[in-house]
Amino acid sequence: MGRGKFKGKPTGQRRFSSAAEILAGTSAARPRSFKQKEAEYEEDVEEESEEESEEESEDESDVKKKGHEALIEVDNPNRAKPKTLKARDLDASKTTELSRREREELEKQRAHERYMRLQEQGKTEQARKDLDRLALIRQQREEAAKKREEEKAARDAKKVDARK
Repeated sequence: MGRGKFKGKPTGQRRFSSAAEILAGTSAARPRSFKQKEAEYEEDVEEESEEESEEESEDESDVKKKGHEALIEVDNPNRAKPKTLKARDLDASKTTELSRREREELEKQRAHERYMRLQEQGKTEQARKDLDRLALIRQQREEAAKKREEEKAARDAKKVDARK
């Protein structure tokens, strides 16, 4: 009978180790001899790391090297660098540079503010046109108000003459 891609082993079904078993070192995936060899290796590594200088051990503990990086020193400009910094490592006097978009946005805002300031003072061409138009409208309204007053006075005079 077909059982699919994986067939059962004579020992029974596959058994997966849990995370707790792996951390405790009691998982069934590795033989006991391997655990003993690993423990011996870790002790040797600890002794060697104590002999190294503090600077080297700090650098190595911060970044774990993968693959051949442990053997060959490679400086890849495309590799993502860790961005997290400790507070003591930060330099307060150093300012961050803005990106092109952020710089253009700031310049645009400043130009708009400068234009609005000049607009309020009446120094821009648009402001002069608006002020001229406003003066013309005020003059027309004053003339219309005078004309209405004269017409009202004329009507009142007619009413007074009509009553007499």
